[in-house]
Amino acid sequence: MPGDRLTAAVELGSPGAPPDAVAHGSVDTGHQIGREVHALLDGRVSRAAAYGPSFSLLWEMSSRCAQGGKLLRPRLLVDAFDAMVVEATIDPARRGIALRIAAAVEILHFSFLLHDDVIDDDLLRRGAPNLIGELILQQGSGVTGGDVPAGLQATRNHLHWARSNGILVGDVMLSLAHQVFARQPLPEGIRVRLLDLLDHAITESVAGEHADVGLSDGIMPAELSAVLEMTRLKTATYTFELPLRAAAVLAESGPRTEAAIAAIARRIGVAFQLQDDLFSAFSPCLEHGKDPFSDFREGKETAIIAYARVTSAWPSIEPRFGAVDFCEQDGILIRDLLVSCGAEEFIRSLVDEHLRAALELVSTDDPVLPGPLVDRLLQLVDTLESRRF
Repeated sequence: MPGDRLTAAVELGSPGAPPDAVAHGSVDTGHQIGREVHALLDGRVSRAAAYGPSFSLLWEMSSRCAQGGKLLRPRLLVDAFDAMVVEATIDPARRGIALRIAAAVEILHFSFLLHDDVIDDDLLRRGAPNLIGELILQQGSGVTGGDVPAGLQATRNHLHWARSNGILVGDVMLSLAHQVFARQPLPEGIRVRLLDLLDHAITESVAGEHADVGLSDGIMPAELSAVLEMTRLKTATYTFELPLRAAAVLAESGPRTEAAIAAIARRIGVAFQLQDDLFSAFSPCLEHGKDPFSDFREGKETAIIAYARVTSAWPSIEPRFGAVDFCEQDGILIRDLLVSCGAEEFIRSLVDEHLRAALELVSTDDPVLPGPLVDRLLQLVDTLESRRF
């Protein structure tokens, strides 16, 4: 998948880091986070069982779907935390808290994915059935319902059941993430700062999703500036800003360090999402793990489409973009037109612009960022620059 190489960047220890920092930051981090995620989900098993076998099975399926991802966001958090405390004595208790907060960020991510899949009518995630798709398969229905890919068939009631459960599990996961942030044994000031970051990330992500739906449904004017702001809100805040700023808070860095990290995270986050839009539009579905041409089928108002709207290609794209009877040939046609009208090249230039800006912010002579963190952020930008198809 496209995120593999990006994930690899946050698995590496910074050049010249002491052996103990590398051991914390690279070799075992993924396993440590995975164990924390599993523990959080497993801790709810008995509570789920108390509500009967149907809800217990739903929680079991949800827990399975929530695990096995690339852990990009929690890895960023722990890796940045290690970089910011590498020159001091690492407190095992504080690092354990960082791991649990990182696991909660992954739970938050899964909550957003569940709600997003319902909004977008998606049944696949990471190249396999998502929770909604799994619930449809479990029902074993043989009657085709609307917008259900081959192999995933459902009656209207089963489809409604599956999507409703996606919303409900997403709500529980959101609550679980908040509980983890709120219950860590931290000084009150640090815990409140973390809770404020969580609230900020949730609010901006919801505002971004609100704009995404409004733009795609034609309720809001689809101007490029509005689409780019939606991109920042929906992705950059919780994918990069939340984990990196949370790491700074846990490492007890000052407000100037946190502000500098936030500015870098926003640039990286927008570039990352624009790259994902390119992958979804132009790469094989096996690479991005979603339904083929899903953004075109759903009429998603990405920056690529916003640019295409002001070109001579738009009259040829518009009739099939988000069409009820959208088919693969429509996707191929739209993809080719986006290339010929210059939309693909323009978005690639925007990606480069945001990455250059991030690089400038990281490379500043202002010593507000610790050296090991600078090394890792530079490595992250470099990995994003090579994230091509």
